[in-house]
Amino acid sequence: MAASNAGSGAAMVRATARRTFLASGVGAALAVAGCSRVPDGDALGRLRSQGTVRLGIAGEVPYGYVDEDGRFTGEAPELAKVIFKRLGIDRVQPVATDFSSLIPGLNSQQFDVVSAGMYINKERCAQVLFADPEYQMLDAFIVRKGNPKGLHTYEDVVRTRARFATGTGYAEIQYAAAAGIPEKDIVILQDQVAGLNAVESGRVDVFAGTALTTRAVVRKSGRAETTAPFAAVVDGRQKVDGGGFAFRPTDTTLRDAFNTELHKLRSSGELFRILRPFGFTRAEMTTLTAKELCR
Repeated sequence: MAASNAGSGAAMVRATARRTFLASGVGAALAVAGCSRVPDGDALGRLRSQGTVRLGIAGEVPYGYVDEDGRFTGEAPELAKVIFKRLGIDRVQPVATDFSSLIPGLNSQQFDVVSAGMYINKERCAQVLFADPEYQMLDAFIVRKGNPKGLHTYEDVVRTRARFATGTGYAEIQYAAAAGIPEKDIVILQDQVAGLNAVESGRVDVFAGTALTTRAVVRKSGRAETTAPFAAVVDGRQKVDGGGFAFRPTDTTLRDAFNTELHKLRSSGELFRILRPFGFTRAEMTTLTAKELCR
């Protein structure tokens, strides 16, 4: 979710259409992986010996997806290839699954690491070990052309009683509830493509997602647009989220080695060069740490 067309609506639709196929196609492999015993000891040393790292992704543009040529790509697989190569692991094997299955799959040893536009927050930090974020992200809305209801924040949705939707497992569910939108009134859709379709058809007034994914999905829409990015307000404080790679809680050495290489890429500017083809701007680059976001 090839790098040159990562933001196109067509690529996004194709990537999403393949998600169910990918998840079912790897089901048997995941079952075998989940039942086999992973050797004890240092994860970094084991992965170097194997020469392959299994990367859990959710089949979503622009984070990790299959492009129109049938190739796994996205910011997570491309960044993983660079960092794990530097760590002496030559092959990254992306494995697609549902977003909600990523952390359970990681902790049940179906993957070695996961990355799928996953925000680092206190709840997830209690389950997995995060690397520092490679990007930061604000929210934005998909609305009908001209934004007839004037929706720019969650508070606007409450004020206008607009029909509100967001995606499965999205942090925006929490942000909407914090603003006063009743959870029973939040329409949960599969992803941003379903959100765009729902707005265009008039089934909902607004779909909330990240600024990056919303601006990508509406690019070729003639009936919808995206609002300016904004920070959600939770408990009186603005929320700026960051996304990063997640590791099993026992894999501290592997996470630390990953962080070392990530920081080198940040400092050299190579991190931005890797992420830019997938729609990231300099405004999405960050110096936030996992420790800050876990608090």
